[in-house]
Amino acid sequence: MPAFAQEGAAPRTCRDTAPFQPMDYRSVEPLADGRVTFRLCAPNARAVRVISNDLDPWVPAGFGGGERGLAMVRDTAGLWSATTALPVPADTYRYNFEIDGAKVPDPMASTFSRERTGVNSTFEMPGEAGAFQSYRADVPHGIVSRVEYASTALGAVREAYVYTPPGYMAGTGRYPVLYLVHGAGDSADSWSSVGHANYIADNLLAAGEAEAMIIVMPFGHTPQGSAPNMLVNTAFGEDLTTDLVPFIDATFRTLPDADHRAMAGLSMGGAHTLNFGVTRPDLFGEVGVFSMGLGFDNPDAIASYTRRNADALARRAASTQPVYYAMGRDDFLYASAAPTLALFEANGIPYDYNESDGGHTWINWRRYLHDFLPRLFR
Repeated sequence: MPAFAQEGAAPRTCRDTAPFQPMDYRSVEPLADGRVTFRLCAPNARAVRVISNDLDPWVPAGFGGGERGLAMVRDTAGLWSATTALPVPADTYRYNFEIDGAKVPDPMASTFSRERTGVNSTFEMPGEAGAFQSYRADVPHGIVSRVEYASTALGAVREAYVYTPPGYMAGTGRYPVLYLVHGAGDSADSWSSVGHANYIADNLLAAGEAEAMIIVMPFGHTPQGSAPNMLVNTAFGEDLTTDLVPFIDATFRTLPDADHRAMAGLSMGGAHTLNFGVTRPDLFGEVGVFSMGLGFDNPDAIASYTRRNADALARRAASTQPVYYAMGRDDFLYASAAPTLALFEANGIPYDYNESDGGHTWINWRRYLHDFLPRLFR
């Protein structure tokens, strides 16, 4: 009789594996019909849910007070499982488990993405619709490096992630630079770990649809107390212009002028771009704003922005490069798009507007980047 079946023996659980052997289950399994099954071994848990802001509505995010997460069911071995009711579109998603109220990354995951605080597990749902942001074995790949630099503006050590295109390491040439900023809930690694900016650039380059460039992905937050307003964070602007841009130009083989330097960002990073990119045509020749506008939180925001930046807006209007502006029709910031575009028009600033389906999600932001990169440095 097997030991686990003997009288008085502890019941067998999903954790019964030999020492140093992995548990034998798939924590994320795409099904043939497009739905996704999640699993977690947690024999002692009382309640487990899959949680994700990226997977809403397939896994409800709970915005507006609705149900949050996807409830999981426990089997006799302590293995919890849940399957989405609907097919999940091909793309990359962040998720975690909530175990008895505690948010926990998937212990069986192999890819992760940092938030401003904390960590998410990630998985990629395969399919043609998401292929533009997927790793492809048949194309050359650039390299993403993590760098640290001393910020005199903030009196702190800062980090950034830097994508260098295929051929950079073996070559001697100089490259234009895009500064690409994340949103309020994210970190410096988000544009590579979940945004897949490096794969998007690799695939566009392989297709001959974009110029080879360096992409710098800075940390969009500053030390606590330095930024009373997250969306008008002058401390970030000072660090960017005083420390990060000079550090990148001194460390990498850049083309250090405004014609070969661009800035873009999503959500909070879009606010940073409005405040420190649009207003600095002498530093950033081309700019892109994803899912962010002026006036959604303050009726005086448009007038205040114009007063603060009147001369800078006149200089931006003299630029031949349009501002790239993208917004989803279901984005909770959608109402801020019209007044922001009206501000551009009132100040004679040319723009290209990409209005898409969908909301305030990485599904949109990857596609905005895919649309934006081919416009740069042409």
